[in-house]
Amino acid sequence: MKGKREAFHAKGYTVIELMLAIAIAGIVMASFYSVYISQQSSYVRQEKVAAMHQNIRSAMYHMGREIRMAGLDPTGKAGAGIVEAKEDLIQFTEDIQGVDKDDPPDGDTADSNENITYSLNDTDGDGDMDLVRDTGGGKMLIAENIISLIFDYLDGNGSITASLSAIRFVEITLKAVTDDGSSDRTMTARIHCRNL
Repeated sequence: MKGKREAFHAKGYTVIELMLAIAIAGIVMASFYSVYISQQSSYVRQEKVAAMHQNIRSAMYHMGREIRMAGLDPTGKAGAGIVEAKEDLIQFTEDIQGVDKDDPPDGDTADSNENITYSLNDTDGDGDMDLVRDTGGGKMLIAENIISLIFDYLDGNGSITASLSAIRFVEITLKAVTDDGSSDRTMTARIHCRNL
């Protein structure tokens, strides 16, 4: 009879051994879950930062491209140039088309997309500021979650000027933030206005 009991005990595990194995497995699973959650939150954070970087680069590209062309006046009759130069707003004109989009420049800046203003505005009513482009026909959203927009106006020597006719460069400083406000980025660019 003793031999049968020993054989019975040799085949199975005790309750204590099972409890210990379950506890160890639970600890291992908890650590795996913790690593997974950490990696997931890191991924989400990096996605938000990447979106913010793309947002600010795109905004700087669009503004730079158009500000570079401020004052374009191929006919010499339009009087195009910088109309308003504030710290947080720029308004300029350029004669790039005629009455229709495909028409050549017509000597005035009254056509659509020829009187351009860049400024900050809460266009979508969500409480954060957005960079907008306004041509008189409505505001177009360029970039969301912009904390600040600063324009510095420089003359041909690189000195700050308040005279509209002396402006040759526009330095743009743009600061953006992620959707959740956890990270921000500042970008600065100096734009040479070729037609002024």
